[in-house]
Amino acid sequence: MAMLYEEKQRQPQSHALSLTDRKRLSISGVEDVEAFDEDTVILSTAGGALTIRGGGLRINKLSLDGGELLVEGRIDGLDYAQEREHRRGFLGKLLG
Repeated sequence: MAMLYEEKQRQPQSHALSLTDRKRLSISGVEDVEAFDEDTVILSTAGGALTIRGGGLRINKLSLDGGELLVEGRIDGLDYAQEREHRRGFLGKLLG
């Protein structure tokens, strides 16, 4: 008897930002929160790695299933990191 199953594939999410009065940032297309504290939030989004800088930052809403995040506090800057072509370990770099 063969067991059948259906594997769900993640659909590419769209990515959008909405900043209100430099105090409230709503983001869609969030894939993961890498790190956060009162001054910095580092995210992985459908648009690339995103760093949010400010003061008194709080994550008020996080839904990784829906890809939504709400950050409140003083927003001083947003920075996207350039994407790397390939992430390889030591042996991959050594062997080329």
